[in-house]
Amino acid sequence: MDNSENKYREILYKVDRIEKELINLRRDFHAHPETGWLEMRTSAIIAETLSSLGYEVVTGKAVCKEEMRMGVPSEKQTREHLDILKNKSEEVKRIHLTKEMEEGHTGVIGILHCGEGPEVTFRFDIDALPLQEDASLSHRPCKEGFASQYEGVMHACGHDCHAAIGLGTAKILSEMKKQLHGTVKLIFQPAEEGTRGAYSIVKAGHLDHTNYFVGAHVSSAYDDKEADLIPGSYGALATTKYTVNFLGQSAHAGRSPEEGKNAVLAAAHAAVGLSGIARHSEGMSRINVGSIHGGTGRNIVADKAILTMEVRGETTKINEYMSRRACEVCQGAAIMEGCTCQIIKEGYAPSQTSDEELVERIAGIITKEYPEYKVSDILQVKNLDSEDAGFMMNHVQEHGGQATYMRFVTKMESPQHTTAFDIDESVLKKGVVTFSSIAVNLLS
Repeated sequence: MDNSENKYREILYKVDRIEKELINLRRDFHAHPETGWLEMRTSAIIAETLSSLGYEVVTGKAVCKEEMRMGVPSEKQTREHLDILKNKSEEVKRIHLTKEMEEGHTGVIGILHCGEGPEVTFRFDIDALPLQEDASLSHRPCKEGFASQYEGVMHACGHDCHAAIGLGTAKILSEMKKQLHGTVKLIFQPAEEGTRGAYSIVKAGHLDHTNYFVGAHVSSAYDDKEADLIPGSYGALATTKYTVNFLGQSAHAGRSPEEGKNAVLAAAHAAVGLSGIARHSEGMSRINVGSIHGGTGRNIVADKAILTMEVRGETTKINEYMSRRACEVCQGAAIMEGCTCQIIKEGYAPSQTSDEELVERIAGIITKEYPEYKVSDILQVKNLDSEDAGFMMNHVQEHGGQATYMRFVTKMESPQHTTAFDIDESVLKKGVVTFSSIAVNLLS
């Protein structure tokens, strides 16, 4: 057995030893989900773990360029979440929240300096979704005691798994540091949901010197149902997320309705009009109105309404077309009712494509070194989701580096973004083995 084979067997041996630790980590994150820009507890645990492993740790305002953050919660929402954490006295004793974390400056970057060589960056998203988790005993997290402890918040997409995989990878690579030549950068990204966080990390300069970038997501099976790993993807839909505030004039609905300007009707016109936008001939496009809230009573002409929506496109060009038309429709709907509207961009992600050379290299590593894992016969799958890792991928590629976005295939109790979502936890080991092996190969 040559030295390279020894390295990969060492990785497998080390990950076998920490598999239970990975499961416990994932379950801890699952029980304490935090939505975008509120990942205070999650960030504190990640930062402390990375520090204990010898990484240079970046936290707080240094992670994201402040003015580039999108969809940031209000100060009130941030204080309310902090109060929830501080009311859990045992939690506060266990973690160290910095002042900047308490203010909502979340996310962590860990850097392992291993001498001269390329820079390899891995991205792990850490935020949860605003969903109420299934409380039935048929739901394993509930049955086994690690369901969400926070009302209306749930890890329903697998980012709890990603955080655990990231910390597992950090541990393995720290133990193999002397065998590496270059720099490992682990980005634990806030606010991926709603595509809000990656852009500000890129603009802060953290990927300016990255030679290889790899992101990943747990996923259900594609056409190759026996696969453990899909090493690449392409065609992720570009997307833009908006909140639209319609402002009108209240009035008595019976005595003087003509004096009113109905913001709810403006929002309703917009919702109908948005669905009628002509689709683009050059590729797929999407539009969805997610919510409408407005008005105060049945006999009052509504002076305020809020509409949330998103558009998507197979390419950045198509997404820009959908965005422009959507804004025009909302402005027109406001004019119809004599209202005004304020359109706020809450999130954005471009399209993305993995580099074939890096995809094939990763496939070759796993196929050769871990015959127990099956690499998909389809090395790159078409991604119909949207993912703001595209900012990171595009930035690295534009500066001469290579990037890919992988899929770790796992069985799911229920689809992602549903209240009964859960995964087969063996995917945690697969993830750590894969990321660790990629780093060892690229930095040898």
